[in-house]
Amino acid sequence: MQKFSYKIDISAASEKEAITKMKALTVLASKLKDKELEKLAYIIQNDPIKTAMAKTALGV
Repeated sequence: MQKFSYKIDISAASEKEAITKMKALTVLASKLKDKELEKLAYIIQNDPIKTAMAKTALGV
């Protein structure tokens, strides 16, 4: 599989938080297929009930 590099900006309260977000995004990108990530992003943007249920299940 090819690797691609991108420069991105992440909004966060601190650099530590930004690093944590980037690490989590990297794991998600490596473990989920593009269609799965696309569906996840769609749900987070458009379905607050499912997003709330997921947060509850994660304990956050």
